[in-house]
Amino acid sequence: MPFSPSTSEYAMRNIELKALLHDRVAALRVCDALDAIFQDDIRQVDTYFRVPEGRLKLRESEPGDDYLVFYRRPDLASTKACDYTLTVVSRSVKRVLTDALGVLAVVTKVRTLYLWENVRIHLDRVDGLGEFIEFEAVLTESHDDADGHAKLARLRETFAIAPGAIRAFSYVDMVLGLGGE
Repeated sequence: MPFSPSTSEYAMRNIELKALLHDRVAALRVCDALDAIFQDDIRQVDTYFRVPEGRLKLRESEPGDDYLVFYRRPDLASTKACDYTLTVVSRSVKRVLTDALGVLAVVTKVRTLYLWENVRIHLDRVDGLGEFIEFEAVLTESHDDADGHAKLARLRETFAIAPGAIRAFSYVDMVLGLGGE
């Protein structure tokens, strides 16, 4: 089930893949050839908080809602499952979370968002890191893990993503200099 603005909290699972983006213009052409539906260019500031396990971030979006997101996923240089919970919040929660948990790091990016079937295609320009492409196959009762992995394999081939371009780690890990990527 897709997240809906009328729902304040949602537990979800997706299959995802992140890679360096070497040619943004070519990626935009592929999105058009797939008939992927352009959604918006979104400026996102993700503030990650110190937690004992998983990752917790406040995502501030312009335009769009702000979300508190907690997620767990392995750091693998391949497609991988990610389990997450998100809830729409007010930006004012940032001060409370900062005081209670401390800030681990901040990731700022501009995300160009396309939708293709049940997959979100992100073309990201991440401050201090460069350009990336990310696929997130949102799983539902009719779209399971196998479906997500198959669609991402197809997209990886269609976008001609080389094995060496795939990233195991999240943007926050890259900002912190972890993982050697």
